Amino acid sequence: MSKNKTIHVCQNCGAQSPKWVGRCTECGAWNSYVEEYVRAESPKTTAQGRISDSAKPIRLIDVSVDREDRYTTGIRELDNVLGGGVVRGSLVLVGGDPGIGKSTMLIQMADRIAFTKKKVLYVSGEESVKQTKLRADRTGVASESLYIISENDLEAIMNTVDTLRPDVLIVDSIQTMFRSDIQSAPGSVSQVRECTASLMKTAKREGLSTFIVGHVTKSGAIAGPKVLEHMVDTVLYFEGERFNTYRLLRSVKNRFGSTNEIGVFEMTNQGLIGVSNPSKLFISEKRDEASGSVVVGTMEGTRPMLVEIQALVCHSGFSAPRRTAIGVDYNKVIMLIAVLEKKIGMQLQDQDSYINVVGGIRIDEPAADLGIIIALASSFKNIVIDPEMMFFGEVGLTGEVRNVAHVQSRISEGQKLGFKTFVIPAGNLDGLEKPAPGVRIVGVRTVEEALDATLR
Repeated sequence: MSKNKTIHVCQNCGAQSPKWVGRCTECGAWNSYVEEYVRAESPKTTAQGRISDSAKPIRLIDVSVDREDRYTTGIRELDNVLGGGVVRGSLVLVGGDPGIGKSTMLIQMADRIAFTKKKVLYVSGEESVKQTKLRADRTGVASESLYIISENDLEAIMNTVDTLRPDVLIVDSIQTMFRSDIQSAPGSVSQVRECTASLMKTAKREGLSTFIVGHVTKSGAIAGPKVLEHMVDTVLYFEGERFNTYRLLRSVKNRFGSTNEIGVFEMTNQGLIGVSNPSKLFISEKRDEASGSVVVGTMEGTRPMLVEIQALVCHSGFSAPRRTAIGVDYNKVIMLIAVLEKKIGMQLQDQDSYINVVGGIRIDEPAADLGIIIALASSFKNIVIDPEMMFFGEVGLTGEVRNVAHVQSRISEGQKLGFKTFVIPAGNLDGLEKPAPGVRIVGVRTVEEALDATLR
C-alpha cells in the first residue's frame, strides 16, 4: 500500500523542496514554502486520469473539424478576444484585480449563451446562491437554461456536471476549489494545480467549454504560479483602474486565436457594455488648442485604434531632469528624447519630460514612435498640432522614419473620425488607395521632415 509523503512547495512560483528553506531557490521569495501532502497514485488511478482511454494514433488529415465547434458568447468584444467565439472543450482562465468585473462579465456571458438553449452551469465558491441571484438581477440575467450552484468541493461539482450535462461550465474562482484527497488548504499551489488539471481532463473528454476565474496575487501573477497559465488553453486578463468606468480585456495566451486582440468595455449599473468604437472613446476629450497633444494610429491585433498621446516638457529644477512614461515603454521614450537632442538639436537635457497615453491603454508597437516625437517637440516649442492631423511610424536611432504594417486600416479608421492629414513613413505610400477628397497623406523619411511638416 502506497503511503502519503510531504514536500514543501513555494506558494509564489510552485517550486518544490524535500525540506523547508527560508528563501526560494527559483524565484527568491522569502518564507514562501508551505508543507503539503502528496498522495502517491497507483498505476490504476493514473490510468483513470487520462483524457482519453484510447491511445491509438490518428492521421492528422483524417481528423474532421466542424465549424460548429466554435460558438458565439453573445458579447461581441469577448468574441473578438477569443478569436471568434468559444471553442468546444476549451479551458479559459480569466484573471484580473479584485472588483475589476470578472464575475460580472462571466454571468452576462452565461446568460447570453443560455438564451441559445445551451445549458450553462455557474459554480460560485465565494458567494451563496442568493448573493449570485442578486448580482444577476442587477445585470438583467434571466435565462431559463442557466443553473447556479454554491460549492467548493470539486468532487461534488463533477458529480453535478455528470448529472446536468451542461455545455458550458464557469468556476468562480479556482482559488476556492479543493479536492478532498489533497491534504492542503484551498488556494495552495497543489490544490490550484490539481483542481485545474481535473477540470482540464473533463473539458477535453466531454467537450465541455470551461471558464475559470483566477485572482491576481500580490506579485501580479494570475492565480498564483505560472504553471496554471501553461495548463489552460486561453488566458484573458482584465486591465484598467478599479474606479475607472472603462475596462480592457486582453488575450495573454490563446491556442485558438491571436494574442493581440483586445476588448473594450464600459462598467455601468447594468453591468459591462462593449464599446464598439474605442477610437472615438479615447480621443473624445482631446483639447484642440493644447500643445503636446497628438493622435496616433495603432493596431491591437486586427483592430485599428486611435489614441491620444500627451507630452509635457518643462524646465527642470534638478541636476538630473525627470523622465516619466505612462502607457508606453520608458526606455523607448528615453531613446526618442536622445534622437531629438542628437538629430534635431533640441536642448532637452535640462527639461523634465512626461509622456502619457490617455484612457489607461498601453501601446507596445513601434508605430507610436513618430507620435511621441511630435508630442515632445510640440510641448517643448509650445506649438499646437493641427487637430485634424494623425501620425504613425517607427523611428530609428539615426532619425529615420521606418515603415509599419496595416497602413490602409489605420488611415481608414482616421477618416471615419474626421482626420484630414496623415503623416506616415514615405515607404508606405506605395500601394495605398486613393484618398478621399480633402484628405492629404504626407510621407516623411526622417524626423526632421516630420517636424517641418507639422511645426514649422
